[in-house]
Amino acid sequence: MSVRSLQHIALAVPDPTIGEKFYTDFGLHGRHDGGKITMRCHGRDQDQVILVEGRKRKMHHVCFGTKPELIDDLKRRVEASGTRLLDAPNATPAPGLWFRDPDGLLVNIQAAEPAPWLGAPEWRINTPGHTTRLGAPGHPSRHMVIQPRRLGHTLRFTPNFDKMLDFYQRVLGLRLSDRSQSLVAFMHAEGGCDHHIFGFIAGDRPGYHHASFEVANIDEIGLGATRLLDKGYGNGWGFGRHVIGSNFFHYIRDPWHGMSEYFCDIDYIPAGMNWQATDYPPEDSLHVWGPNVPEDFGANFEEAE
Repeated sequence: MSVRSLQHIALAVPDPTIGEKFYTDFGLHGRHDGGKITMRCHGRDQDQVILVEGRKRKMHHVCFGTKPELIDDLKRRVEASGTRLLDAPNATPAPGLWFRDPDGLLVNIQAAEPAPWLGAPEWRINTPGHTTRLGAPGHPSRHMVIQPRRLGHTLRFTPNFDKMLDFYQRVLGLRLSDRSQSLVAFMHAEGGCDHHIFGFIAGDRPGYHHASFEVANIDEIGLGATRLLDKGYGNGWGFGRHVIGSNFFHYIRDPWHGMSEYFCDIDYIPAGMNWQATDYPPEDSLHVWGPNVPEDFGANFEEAE
């Protein structure tokens, strides 16, 4: 009995309209809803990022979805863990279970399924002995519109690495996909899922590291990142390929030094598979190729309470 999907993240920021501008440039579209701004991916009827006003930038909450018949069991497990159930916050008065995890992050679990997202044309590439693109150029148009299909995962800093893994596995039912010692760990949901929808990176205090959005192919990663850099946003890290999850990536800094990631081609764990988690060495914790990891990639820019 477990959560089944990542539905959205919510960020508290000093000026939500600045966040709206960043995510719009990133390829999402916003809607003003009372005192908050909701950002969605083109063609997907599901909030992906909710922006609320706060004194400083921090993750306001994370929302997971599950089947309606599992809500009561999850409620019992949350309470049995000694975690107190809370009322929904005034800024985001959504239904479901509300509580704080051991690091103090507000968590919402709703009876909700992931909304469908737009597919992409088959990406035809020519490799030695496999010519799949015939009689047509492969390069994209310079003017191709970059529109992420969906929010794929989010990563948190934690000073309580094993305690957090235990809570999200034992209480919420997420499963460990892979880890690299006590440096990073990634988790998936049962029922058929990306290699990871949630995870942790070691830090001296809790905080938001990044959210990751799926695009159609490598060209969309490259064009999307190049345009954001041309607009003056900070380079997070990329272009490269991860070991854990296998996805291609490029990270861009948001206006408050958090990161948003374009990704494509992530590993998938089908329902019923007995996936065996690997504990990777530190050199494989982040990438197999790409630029050297920037010194500030593991820096937590979230202000301490």
